[in-house]
Amino acid sequence: MTCHRLACLTLKGRHPGRMETPEEGGLLTTKSGWEQLLDGYPWFAGEGRFPLPAYSEFMPPPRVGRSPYGAIDPLTFASQDPVGWRVSEIEEEYELRPGLEHVAQHVIGALVKLSQGVPVYLIAGHEGLNLKDNPYWPAELAHAGQLAHERYVVLLPLALSRTQDDMGRVRWTLFGSSEQGPERAFWKGFYSAPDQEWPERTSRSFILQLLSKVYGETARDPAQLEQLGFGILPSDECPVQVLPAWTRPFVCDEGTSFEGTRYLLTFKPFSQLPAAARQRYLAGQLNLLPCPHSLVFWGMPTYRQLARELPLAMQIPLARLMSRRGGPDGLRVPQSGWLHEPHPQLDPARVQKELIHDTFTRTHRWNRVHRYDDELSLNPRVDKLTRVLFSTSSDALGLYDKPMAHNCQLWTHDFHLLLDGPNAPREKLQQAEAALIGGGLFGYRFLFPAMRVGLHEVYWQRPLVAFLAPGGNAETLYDVPLGYLTAYRADPLDVAHPVELWPRLLRRETYLAALQTFDPAHDHYKHQTPLNILSLLDNRELLGHALHKSLAHHLLHLAKHESLEEWLSSLPAHASDPARAQRVQQELQSLSEPSDAALPEPITYAQTATRSFEEAWWNDIAALSHGHYLNKDNADCVLDPATQSKLAHHYRDLEELGDYLLKRHRQAIVESGMENRAVCGELPFQWKTDFNFPLFGGWRVNQENKGYERDLLVVIPGKNRREAVVMADHYDTAYMEDQFETSRGGSGARLAAAGADDNHSATATLLQAAPILLKLAQEGRLERDVWLLHLTGEEFPADCLGARHFAQMLIEGRLRMRSGEEAWLDLTARVTGLLVMDMIAHNRDDAQDIFQISPGKSAESLRLAEQAHLANMLWNAGTQEWNRLPERHGRARGQRSADGVTIPAIALHPDLRGEVRTVDDPHSSLYNTDGQIFSDVGVPTILVMENYDINRTGYHDTHDTLENIDLDYGSAVAAIAIETIARAATIPTMTK
Repeated sequence: MTCHRLACLTLKGRHPGRMETPEEGGLLTTKSGWEQLLDGYPWFAGEGRFPLPAYSEFMPPPRVGRSPYGAIDPLTFASQDPVGWRVSEIEEEYELRPGLEHVAQHVIGALVKLSQGVPVYLIAGHEGLNLKDNPYWPAELAHAGQLAHERYVVLLPLALSRTQDDMGRVRWTLFGSSEQGPERAFWKGFYSAPDQEWPERTSRSFILQLLSKVYGETARDPAQLEQLGFGILPSDECPVQVLPAWTRPFVCDEGTSFEGTRYLLTFKPFSQLPAAARQRYLAGQLNLLPCPHSLVFWGMPTYRQLARELPLAMQIPLARLMSRRGGPDGLRVPQSGWLHEPHPQLDPARVQKELIHDTFTRTHRWNRVHRYDDELSLNPRVDKLTRVLFSTSSDALGLYDKPMAHNCQLWTHDFHLLLDGPNAPREKLQQAEAALIGGGLFGYRFLFPAMRVGLHEVYWQRPLVAFLAPGGNAETLYDVPLGYLTAYRADPLDVAHPVELWPRLLRRETYLAALQTFDPAHDHYKHQTPLNILSLLDNRELLGHALHKSLAHHLLHLAKHESLEEWLSSLPAHASDPARAQRVQQELQSLSEPSDAALPEPITYAQTATRSFEEAWWNDIAALSHGHYLNKDNADCVLDPATQSKLAHHYRDLEELGDYLLKRHRQAIVESGMENRAVCGELPFQWKTDFNFPLFGGWRVNQENKGYERDLLVVIPGKNRREAVVMADHYDTAYMEDQFETSRGGSGARLAAAGADDNHSATATLLQAAPILLKLAQEGRLERDVWLLHLTGEEFPADCLGARHFAQMLIEGRLRMRSGEEAWLDLTARVTGLLVMDMIAHNRDDAQDIFQISPGKSAESLRLAEQAHLANMLWNAGTQEWNRLPERHGRARGQRSADGVTIPAIALHPDLRGEVRTVDDPHSSLYNTDGQIFSDVGVPTILVMENYDINRTGYHDTHDTLENIDLDYGSAVAAIAIETIARAATIPTMTK
């Protein structure tokens, strides 16, 4: 082999690991990595800078690193590693590795067919235009057929990022092939920082491993690499000056004869390789790494044209090989394809039917599917794609759907951008809809935005290293260069100037043992034991201190009466490697306190653990759900014949209901003697959307400026007026599925449920909390403000409308309350904790006396969950005393109302188990509530909710009435929620 030795080459002032970023005035930034990404916080202060559309209209990106509200994400980055991006063991083991193997099988299978001359329409495209004039696929390669020596080695850079779905699951997602080209990710993978290359021996060892795995080379000493006939031919995209230093002894040029070369690493298009290299490859005398077939994705003139208008379009060619994938494991793969709408000038015979995929399976957050299930395999609701994207007709919307065009990109048959959904204003949506209705051939991909740090969206450019094994399956390698991460400013996106970071795979032994050791046969749902173990490990790290024993127990999903000690002792018996499991057991035992500290005195149970509280709470639910407030969905009244014919009256009752709630709170303020200090009022706003929903009466009133939406707020002052803790509900109700769905005997009418549980059980709690918390304020016991917040529009079609408005105003710094006709109050306090209640009064028959405390993703959220757990422990301790008092002594456990109206008889106070279900817990219902909105933006949040049963009667139907309310269970959950907020308001600090 004749190669030019470049050991003395300098890099002429530009290091291959660093991408220089121009700033204003032409100066180069001295900031790099996380320092640059986190620069400029708060990014979204100011009117209109943080719009929050409904998730059903636009699924937003996951916010990582630092939230819009300022919460720090210690699990993604470490302050001592300014260019590192931490990737957890569960991400790598359960998402990335299975996903990469899935991609490898599809890609290598397609490349084999391509070499065999079998039509691969997903690569070739309509009329073969993707391969026509493609420099990576010249005629001599296309006509070569399947070469006997070809092992289809791919060093294929994938564009990956984390995205969020409508079940609140944040997963690594395949966006496609790297928009940075076919080779940058590979070469940058030999760095761990801009100025820090892998050790030369490690780099050489990777090449030896690859040659050994693929071709059976037996050399083991990296120093022997020169003797194997290995060479590197740089390309124009990454010339020799920017390759890592270890490559220099192997670099060849155009004049090399290649006679002694057996393995040539090059990303040059096959048509541009030296003639000697092409001839030797086609003759079976030279192996090209990567397989030249695998580079065709970056030479397609079609998508290169589209990339002039859509910067990330070069991701799309490879993504087209993959079918849509959801579920909790592997890589998420959004749907892409082509759709055909008839057009007089388009000959249907010219349409490549194998490329047409014009239907879509809809999902939404109210699906009655567990979070650990694959919702696509369990969901039969398939609709025509054009309807899914744009239709607002009654039958297209159903009860829970919206047009999805904001989460889609569209282009014309000649590869000109038609719609960039995530960034499209209303007029662009209308133009795209008109174009589809007019007919033609259109390419599309659903796009759920990549994770963001501040103003940057982030992608991992990760090389897929795989080859065709002798048995005919693809084999994937993992001890390989991991590429790098690119972060782009999103306004507008500039592919040429990313901020760069490098992945850090966490390989902590206890975590790996949890994921790799335990037999799933002992689990009741997928990954139960590993997830239990990781819950303890992650939350110990997040809190920064040992877990109280009872909290550790409540973080686990166990059999109801199984103790923490019993579960720990059982781990080795359920493992494939008992010794490894024993080490996990020992690590977990060290995470929790040997015993819980003595419980403090409760603050509010003297007022709430009483029959008078139970009766007042029940009577409030009865008045709210069984009184004359009927039309309580924000869209009321819906203007279709089926609904209009069923209405008892033809106006919306939310306004009158809101007035009643404000009246009650004003009365409580006066009775507490706080009328000159506590205030209440409304937070008014308009319901705005990019699509028109003319059938929704409430929406129409907003558009015609004849009405508005409003959250309701009570401000109870504490000593520190710069901080506030919030207790929230939603006071609207859902449409009844059994009245709507014809399969359940419905007529198609959209009629609001009575809402006894969902969510007047929470609204009644706020009404009962007000006088208790006002008394604490009057006594000077509150360290910070308490806000009682009635949110509007949680249910569809408003879809967390009030929570989104409240969160937006917090982030933008514009929260104002109207307390009278002309009186406005600026609310500048920082929210240090927010407790959302949603459905707290249905006690499951098959799993009694359990409720959930579901914190958001921040450490501050978990600390608020600690307070809720403490409140739960105090309640259970108190029941022992209260149940011995004369009025309850000898009583039985509570029963539901016999007739659905009469208040149940006095009964024993129940002991409750408040399971602390963190954000990744498959049983957390946070995603299904307003709590998801607050968690996503970084407000410290917990959800207090019953043990949600997705299939029960009484949820979103005619039976959400007092017949399904468990008085003793629900009032106990209400009491625990009030105690939680009182504790959060009275402790000296909420930050530790």
